[in-house]
Amino acid sequence: MLGSVPTAPCFLAFAFLVASSPAFAEAPARAQQASDAPALHELNFSWPRDGIITGTGAVLWITSETLLKDELAPDHCRWCDRSADGTDTLNAVDRWGRGLAASTPEGQARWNKASNIADFIVLPVGVLGGQYLLSSGSGAPPRYFAEDTTIILESFVVSQVVNQVVKFSVGRERPFVHVLPEDQKPLTEHPTDNNLSFYSGHTAMAFSLVTAAGTVSELRGYKNRWLIWAVGLPVAASVGLMRMGADKHYLTDVLTGAVAGSLFGVGVPLLLHGRQGPAQTQATGMSMNVSGSLGGVMFSGRF
Repeated sequence: MLGSVPTAPCFLAFAFLVASSPAFAEAPARAQQASDAPALHELNFSWPRDGIITGTGAVLWITSETLLKDELAPDHCRWCDRSADGTDTLNAVDRWGRGLAASTPEGQARWNKASNIADFIVLPVGVLGGQYLLSSGSGAPPRYFAEDTTIILESFVVSQVVNQVVKFSVGRERPFVHVLPEDQKPLTEHPTDNNLSFYSGHTAMAFSLVTAAGTVSELRGYKNRWLIWAVGLPVAASVGLMRMGADKHYLTDVLTGAVAGSLFGVGVPLLLHGRQGPAQTQATGMSMNVSGSLGGVMFSGRF
């Protein structure tokens, strides 16, 4: 008997029941929620490849900064900002920038400590914490945050390895050392650090962290990703100012560090971790498709 009931009346009756149900009334709201959900992207990521790059870079950076610094750092400045007869040849831009340095050794020490806290504690915790909030707030799976963290650290360590190569090769005398009499220069607290002014590693680190997080967030398509740029870049810039306040770097050292850190922060994610495949909207819920034909009614759905 049921087999003799026409398909069209059955479909109309079913459509009426569905349309009058509360679930159907909620469908537009669910559709709106789905349209508002961010379209997230898979990125080109390989744990073996990116783990090796990040781990090797970290070992090279830490080793060059601790165990090998005495051997790698130049004993005498190669870029001394003085002529052969001892005349000061410091350029006008850096001479002006030195006006930001604290006037006392105590003040310079406070700025130095503040820059270390900001660069090695506040920024890494803030950047990675912000990245977690952006990814989770966009409905991304947990593995996205693990991959994002690795990409950010990868960008940072690569920038620091390059910075070490440049600093050890260029051998620019630091500002506070530049003004000392020759016989007092070997008596500084860390003589091996005297000629490592160009370019600022602290500033490069700050900008590489922020720009890498911002670039990864843009590639992923996270909601509110503008916050990384709006909050992170001013904080990164403040690190450079602190280094100048500590009389550790010239203005050109800081500007170069900001540019170099940004190049690696943007370049590494773009070159190694581009988007893979179409965007996927992170939404939950239930959908149902109904099709009718002369042979009957077919239901299909996603739950």
